[in-house]
Amino acid sequence: MLEKSEWEIVAPHLFNAIQQIQKYRQEHGCSLAVARANGYGQEALRVYEQLTGYRETNADALWHHRVNQFGPRCEACGKPYRTPRAIYCVACGAHRRK
Repeated sequence: MLEKSEWEIVAPHLFNAIQQIQKYRQEHGCSLAVARANGYGQEALRVYEQLTGYRETNADALWHHRVNQFGPRCEACGKPYRTPRAIYCVACGAHRRK
């Protein structure tokens, strides 16, 4: 999971997806599908691995690796609530104490 400051380092590498895909297609003369699978997000994945030590293989998954998307940890089981506004924990069913 990425803290806000870490996300600010990774995100710019995801935002220029169209340019990344176009460049890959030009360099390799391949289809859009192949370029999408191989050209998009490679730099973001490299930066993510440097920050976290974890080798993610799907650049789209990085959009969901942000801490601020989740709520605090459940008081009963310790797992994070699915959203900051969640009122119960999907892992254990406990209702959130405010």
